[in-house]
Parts: sequence; C-alpha cells; structure tokens
Amino acid sequence: MAKSKLVEANEKIAEGVVGGYKKIEEGVVSGYKKIEEGAVGGFNKIADKFVDNFLTKDGESVEEARERLAAEQKERAEKSSREKAERK
Repeated sequence: MAKSKLVEANEKIAEGVVGGYKKIEEGVVSGYKKIEEGAVGGFNKIADKFVDNFLTKDGESVEEARERLAAEQKERAEKSSREKAERK
C-alpha cells in the first residue's frame, strides 16, 4: 500500500520538529550542567578555604578536619536524642 504524499510530508515535518526539540533540549541541559558545576565548584572552594582557615587543627588536612567535624556532629546529635528520650 503506497503512502500518500500528505502522510510522507507529515512524517518529514514531525522528524524535523523532534530533531529541533532534541537539539534545544541538549543545549539547555548542557548549559544548566555547566552552570551547576561552576556554582557547586565555587561553593566547595569557599567551603574548603573556610575549613582550612578556621576549623583545622595543627597539621590537620581539610579532609581530616571535615571527617572530625562530621564525627563530632554525629556525637552531638546522638547525645541530644538520648537526652530527649530520657526526658520523656
């Protein structure tokens, strides 16, 4: 069964529209990813500098300071939850 010229033209138009949409979508997504990476990277640089300047102890690296701070925070949270449970 032969396709009519109208159906063939409609399919070509649909392919063109979908292709154009995909190109726009890829451009928008890649642009968003670049902005996101820049923002997150900038934040991490600032956070690392803050930890290095104000929260590290003598001879301690930034990563070690972050681990120590996370452990201290966990201890405080556990202590707080135990104290709340004791009050009840």
